[in-house]
Amino acid sequence: MAPAGARWLGVNVHRVYSVVVFIILASLDNVAIGLVPPLYTPISRSLGVGEGALGVVTAISYLVTAVAAVAWAYAGDRTDRKPVLMIGTLLWAAGTWATVLTSGYWGFLGAQLLAALGLGAVGSVGFSVVSDLISPRRRGLVMSLWGLSQGVGTLAGVLVASQLGGRDWRTPFYVLAGLGVAAGIAYFTTADIRRGQSEPDLAAVFAAGEEYEHRISRDDLPRIAARRTNVWLVMQGLTAQAAFGSLVWLPRLFQAKAQAQGYDEQSAIAIGGVLATLFQLGGVLSIVGGLIGDRWQRRDLGGRAKVAAIGILAGVPLYVLLFFAPLTLPPPSGRPAAALVLGSLFTSPGLLGAFLLALVALALTSANSPNWFALIADVNPPEHRGTVYSMGNLVNGVGRAAGNGVVGAVFAALARSFPPPANLAIGLAAFQVFFIPTGVMYWLAARTAPADITAVHALLRARAAAPDPAELTSRTPSDGSAP
Repeated sequence: MAPAGARWLGVNVHRVYSVVVFIILASLDNVAIGLVPPLYTPISRSLGVGEGALGVVTAISYLVTAVAAVAWAYAGDRTDRKPVLMIGTLLWAAGTWATVLTSGYWGFLGAQLLAALGLGAVGSVGFSVVSDLISPRRRGLVMSLWGLSQGVGTLAGVLVASQLGGRDWRTPFYVLAGLGVAAGIAYFTTADIRRGQSEPDLAAVFAAGEEYEHRISRDDLPRIAARRTNVWLVMQGLTAQAAFGSLVWLPRLFQAKAQAQGYDEQSAIAIGGVLATLFQLGGVLSIVGGLIGDRWQRRDLGGRAKVAAIGILAGVPLYVLLFFAPLTLPPPSGRPAAALVLGSLFTSPGLLGAFLLALVALALTSANSPNWFALIADVNPPEHRGTVYSMGNLVNGVGRAAGNGVVGAVFAALARSFPPPANLAIGLAAFQVFFIPTGVMYWLAARTAPADITAVHALLRARAAAPDPAELTSRTPSDGSAP
């Protein structure tokens, strides 16, 4: 028998490695999501279509990813989650590779939809796995790291696209497809995470060498819908993502501002990507939002939802100011975009002011992400979490698709009276109104969460005392509350 220290070391190193793989995969998936919008101009010219047509591709891709996630999550909640994750990863890598082989609009659309189909697996099933690694006390903090990895991935997608795709838009897709295949292979060596293993209420089950055997069934769907907090957590995504979805045009706004100052298209694309990446660094402060949510939740079971509500509502005026802030750049000189932007950050008051606005606005609205993740885990038993997450993601996808698709038409309509970049700034500012009902729904979730969380704890304690799924099914009320 191996020494206890070696067993401890082996188990923990393997688990840490597995967490790193999951975080990298979540990040890479979001690189794929953020890759196309910064390259709208060269891709549209290559395919012979307008930029609005590519906005439609992005919107449909969001929707396909969200719909596919529901099926992937339900399969993951019923079966072994590792194969589901591996298949999804390889699918989006294949779709990304196919994108570079297309020469027409419909082939491009088909390749992006294949990638979107695979993308649906990693977020929803991965969330279920990660939630089983986190104790309730630290969910906000760890979920902020999970959400941050996705945000970093989106920023990396913007940066990689803008820096590698200015000369040839296909180059970033080659790079990402290769990384996706490597990440899929890495899944083979990750640890198997047991469902429900982080729940203190189930500690006795695992200490006895048993497993948490409960799995989702169709009969559970009405119980999921009956939890009022689930309703608010899912529905807030419709309006939140309409606003967030419009923000994928942020690089295009900055590109237009650079072109208005005399920069050529290729340089302006690179500058827009650097600015969009730099200005979204406030998302790193989602860790603070997660920590505040953890602390508030220990005193008040509605605390996480209150943190999200305050952050969302407080960020709205700052976003509006950001869109209209002047971004004065030095005259074109042939310097690399990153050097030009960073060199001008502290010499141009307008650029510095815009950066500070973006930092605070992103810090406030990013409190939404970790607390949303943590609340889904708090108010649902382990076998429901992936499915509820995917339902929320589906509504998120509808909202994001609407925001991304409709805002393109709004920009085009505004351009008749306001030339770029004014039409882009006005359109983006108008879409921030969707954050207001989002904040209201979080406030309503703060009122229903305490009862739902208490019911889940009672249900898990009862299952730990009587671990036979058939026995507990007969004792579980239809509203999902504790027996």
